[in-house]
Amino acid sequence: MTIRLLLADDHPVVRAGLRAVLDTEPDFEVVAEAATAERAVELAGSTGVDVVLMDLQFGPGPGMHGSAATALITARSPSPRVLVLTTYDTDADILAAVEAGASGYLLKDAPPEELAAAVRTAAAGQSALAPAVALRLMDRMRTPAEALTKRELEVLQLVADGLSNQQISKQLFLSQATVKSHLVHIYAKLGVDSRTSAVATAATRRLIRTP
Repeated sequence: MTIRLLLADDHPVVRAGLRAVLDTEPDFEVVAEAATAERAVELAGSTGVDVVLMDLQFGPGPGMHGSAATALITARSPSPRVLVLTTYDTDADILAAVEAGASGYLLKDAPPEELAAAVRTAAAGQSALAPAVALRLMDRMRTPAEALTKRELEVLQLVADGLSNQQISKQLFLSQATVKSHLVHIYAKLGVDSRTSAVATAATRRLIRTP
């Protein structure tokens, strides 16, 4: 059976490289490419693809994030499987993608044979996680009391992006008191006492991205 693929990445060189690798597999057919998350959502619903290889970040500006596109794609029935292929391995990115319905999460430095295996695994409806990603998820499960929740990671990521408590409350539709409460919990879990220290510690632990 041929597995029909959609490549969603804003870099033409990356898409060309992926196509070159995937075209060597006899059971793969790249049928469409998308340079934006919005276009990926559109093509995923109109081209009859089996697996979408989805990047998370699409260029500068306020465009849709790969996780949001993943959620829209997987909300349909029937829907193609989404395999996230990215350079980011932070807890915030991994949790957002998994919660959005991604069938797999692979890093772009994965060898070709690992990529091909992940595509086939996702196409079969099974989970395809890079070993490093699976290990991070396992670590969170082993120490749930110490792990930041998805909402806490969202708040801390916005702190790292330079937003104030008021701006965070507007973006996440939370009260400022709730934002402050999340920060208190974040500080306690990370063992810090300031926004700067929280961001630095979280970045060192690869919980969030820093600009």
